[in-house]
Amino acid sequence: CVGMKVGQTYEVHWPHSAAGSCGTVNQYQTPFYDGVFCNLDMDTLVTLGAQDIANNVGVQAQIFTIVNDETYYYPDLMRGMVVDGAMGSDIAYYTGSTTGTSRDNTICSQYSPITWQVDRKCHVVSASSFDKMCADMKAQRDDMSDDLYAHGSRELVADEWAADNGKLL
Repeated sequence: CVGMKVGQTYEVHWPHSAAGSCGTVNQYQTPFYDGVFCNLDMDTLVTLGAQDIANNVGVQAQIFTIVNDETYYYPDLMRGMVVDGAMGSDIAYYTGSTTGTSRDNTICSQYSPITWQVDRKCHVVSASSFDKMCADMKAQRDDMSDDLYAHGSRELVADEWAADNGKLL
């Protein structure tokens, strides 16, 4: 991975889509929109309404602090959220949109609403787990080099624009 450091905390996102190529070699692409919408032709894509996107696109997220301890090695972070013991067991579900510093309270994402499933706990993971994830990303059919470094986060959305349908399961 590029610029990531032991002792720092990172949030990893795994987009999923019924409209994309999940389960195929084309699932993992940069930007992720290419992967979540790649089964759709442009004529169909432009007809999707907000509820169509919400019903078909979601993101899982997990937060990790990187440590130098192989006890916390997870070999397949590339494929999705780790569900193992406490990991992936305390999930918040809510409606949101795509993330990034180019979106804020005045510039919205065109890809919304999206269902988010976020592990509420921060977990430790070995540095070699992140190294393996980035090596797997480099081995994909699509060039994923733009996702090998940590991206900034946007400012919190104003309450008036936030969904009120969050659930804890």
